[in-house]
Amino acid sequence: MPLPTILPRADAPSIAYLRCEGKSPTVVFLGGVRSDMTGQKALALEAFSRRRGLSFLRFDYTGHGQSQGDFLDGTIESWRRDSLDAIDRLTEGKLILVGSSMGGWMMLLAALARRERVAGLVGIAAAPDFTEELMWPNMAPAVRKTLQEKGVIYRPTAYSNEPYPITLGLIETGRRHCLLGKPIALTCPVRLVHGMKDPDVPWQTAPRLAAALESTDVAITLLKEGGHRLSEPNEIACIEVAVEELVAKV
Repeated sequence: MPLPTILPRADAPSIAYLRCEGKSPTVVFLGGVRSDMTGQKALALEAFSRRRGLSFLRFDYTGHGQSQGDFLDGTIESWRRDSLDAIDRLTEGKLILVGSSMGGWMMLLAALARRERVAGLVGIAAAPDFTEELMWPNMAPAVRKTLQEKGVIYRPTAYSNEPYPITLGLIETGRRHCLLGKPIALTCPVRLVHGMKDPDVPWQTAPRLAAALESTDVAITLLKEGGHRLSEPNEIACIEVAVEELVAKV
């Protein structure tokens, strides 16, 4: 496994990244919350990009993987900034953004901020607004009170032996960046891949997102047996097909 390069920042934790050079467009992978750039989808998309001679970038948000920072300090705003700093300082030309889970939200926020550069989007179990749609409504009043008083709560997760921290900062900044329920001013081609057995982000999120996007070139692939991670070979193949379609349009 190659060692990452470090992107230093004067006023924020450094970001670890891996980049391979190639032709345009650059494929940028944006991972999910509590995941990192060494996951199966990131590695598969890097291999896909290398085979086609495309530029590729993967990186860790602050508080994730090999980047600096404490996860508890991370918010939707800070991870949005990480995404934009990585894009602005580590890529050139047109971009295909591929966002997994929370990375699907980061993908949309980054595309809205850099419309002129983004040639296409691929959402993998994309989870825009998950803090407001999936976390806050499912908290009992007593849990909300604890979160507001202590600033953090811990929930068990199927993906780790360690409990999952949810901070008040995550909820509050998420609320300021919600996208669903109103038009999303993106007109580039979009492909959404979602598993119908996803226990974390309901597959119905995909058609809701498709309806909100102003783009007329939006397609959804629903995988009947797919869960949330979508890391099985047939699932990764669907993601690669989606990326291939968008690359061909550039």
